Amino acid sequence: MTTHDTRLTEPTEPTEPTEPAASPDAQSPPATPTTPRWPRPALLVLLLATAALYLWDLGASGYANQFYSAAAQAGSASWKAFFFGSSDAANSITVDKPPAALWPMALSVRLFGLSAWAILVPEALMGVATVGVLYAAVRRRFGAGAGLFAGALLALTPVAALMFRFNNPDALLCLLMVCAVYCVLRALEDARTKWLLLAGVCFGFAFLTKTLQAWLILPPLAVVYAACAPTALRRRIVQLLLCGLAMVVSGGWWVAIVELWPAASRPYIGGSQHNSFLELTFGYNGLGRINGNEAGSVGGGAPGGGGRGGGGAWGDTGITRLFTSDMGGQISWLLPAAFLLLVAGLVVLRRARRTDAARAAFLVWGGALLMTFATFSFMSGIFHQYYNVALAPYIAALVAMGATLLWQRRSRTAAALLLAGTVAVTAGWAYVLLARSPQWMPWLRWTVVAVGAVAALGLLLSVRLGRRLAVVAAGLGIAAGLGGPVAYAANTVNTPHTGSIVTAGPEVKGAGGRHGGMIVIGGRGPGPGGKGGRNHGGTAGPPPGQGPGPGQGHGTRGGKDHNALGGLLNGQQVSAKAKAALKKNAADHTWAAAAIGSQNAASYQLATGLPVMPIGGFNGSDPSPTLEQFKEYVRQGKIHYFIGGGMGGGFFGTRGDGSSASASTSSDITRWVEKSFKKVTIGNSTLYDLTRPAS
Repeated sequence: MTTHDTRLTEPTEPTEPTEPAASPDAQSPPATPTTPRWPRPALLVLLLATAALYLWDLGASGYANQFYSAAAQAGSASWKAFFFGSSDAANSITVDKPPAALWPMALSVRLFGLSAWAILVPEALMGVATVGVLYAAVRRRFGAGAGLFAGALLALTPVAALMFRFNNPDALLCLLMVCAVYCVLRALEDARTKWLLLAGVCFGFAFLTKTLQAWLILPPLAVVYAACAPTALRRRIVQLLLCGLAMVVSGGWWVAIVELWPAASRPYIGGSQHNSFLELTFGYNGLGRINGNEAGSVGGGAPGGGGRGGGGAWGDTGITRLFTSDMGGQISWLLPAAFLLLVAGLVVLRRARRTDAARAAFLVWGGALLMTFATFSFMSGIFHQYYNVALAPYIAALVAMGATLLWQRRSRTAAALLLAGTVAVTAGWAYVLLARSPQWMPWLRWTVVAVGAVAALGLLLSVRLGRRLAVVAAGLGIAAGLGGPVAYAANTVNTPHTGSIVTAGPEVKGAGGRHGGMIVIGGRGPGPGGKGGRNHGGTAGPPPGQGPGPGQGHGTRGGKDHNALGGLLNGQQVSAKAKAALKKNAADHTWAAAAIGSQNAASYQLATGLPVMPIGGFNGSDPSPTLEQFKEYVRQGKIHYFIGGGMGGGFFGTRGDGSSASASTSSDITRWVEKSFKKVTIGNSTLYDLTRPAS
């Protein structure tokens, strides 16, 4: 284990090595590379299986997160809304993210019409593409077997099976991050500048997907390239600067246009308190996520406080955060194995030359994992379980690479011990995770432990008993490691998911998400076709064009009903009568209606296809429009109805100056409407006709 095996390093051409000889450290010339026929068919099978998994019963989730679905609908109806990422086609306010993740969905809706499939199929295809790019990245250094293993691990990660079937921005972000890593690894092979430029472009568009989260892994990747690229130091530095320039241009062009565009003729920047995308980037979506000081967020505006370890309203922080009941089943199944195999890989390759591409690959994937893991573990601001999908490709790559490296040295006792120990730790941790859902498949945790123990013993004995036993033991080890994730992934794809905060897998004892001091847990209710729906802050997925059913739109825990979160995390059911009322004379108005909060507005917009103004943006706490602006819109007849109920006038959030939510703009508008206009009940909706004053 102390000497680098030169035969592990493949040529830069995408050819596959022959099986290594029994003695990995022998210094005889390597066998002539051949190109086996099986990798391409095997890759095709992997991609088709991934597509089948991610497309299975995809329409059951309806519009999934209606917040983004409504923006996609708006973008399909208005190119201006498409460019800015507006919540409505009349361009009152944008979503609280840049628009790149909305563009594929909006184009799909424009081409195929508004439906759940038009919204969600692009996300599933992004998942298939991510698996393919990860395969290509791992295969170049470690062979087709390792690439297929990495791709399968990613596809079967529970949170990946969730988010590549959902319409949050994380699917596109994950794809772009894997593409960026692939480009950096290609650049590390021969120091070609074009690959670094392509990596910069990937990072730029990733910024336009989810702002600063896209740049989390930049520091480790830049350091690895500066240290390991096979060219002179001065050239390495120049190349990194060019990469940075490509990143700024590809991500900054849209920002420059938005900042230079007259504010009066573009939509308000949702999530900001002063109509500024730069404020959104470095505040609510940037440093605020780290320190918890997120003006305008759910119960936000003040850092930390309340949680052990400084987590505040968003849960405890610390090194064990991603292993807790909330997070563990989403991502941590193979996280201990990834850490163990990262260390093992670096030890095995410690004497390799500076430019060794195999060691650089461990440093790149390992650096990305450690940087993201540390950030997620200690950030005090908004943090949801599904964010962990960002870790999935890094974990998959490291496990596949490390296992391959040790497998090629399995004749050594140390390598066999490491393999056996990794299998044992993985099976033991799977038992812990599965035991958190004691009523769900109780036999599985015992099976995983038993199979893992047999596999670990077989790997230890294989040093003496040979290859056949080792192959059987390896197969059992893979089965033990993937038993839990496969079961979680299957549960995930068979359960509709709607709302803003969704989780993978079955109900977990003691798990819940903190939102503004209230803990909610995803409930199950009757979804389409009689299936149960699952989310945090919402229940069953509605049929396309409808909001959640009566009594839905909020989670429950311990039998307590948290109605207050309904309008924030999910929308409302729209009756046929209310839909007809909004459509009547809609051509005479710019907005068919206005509602507090984006989810409430989204339900009516998706049901009618008409612009509905989300007052206050997602949280109902953005100062858009102001009371005076709203009065002017009403005076000009631009808004027909005000939709009552929902979030109760901006209850969820603080103003930019930290003042009471009761004094927020949305509350002011609500009080003025209730005092000035006649209330009517249409279907199950409370509406105020803004063309009929109360007097």
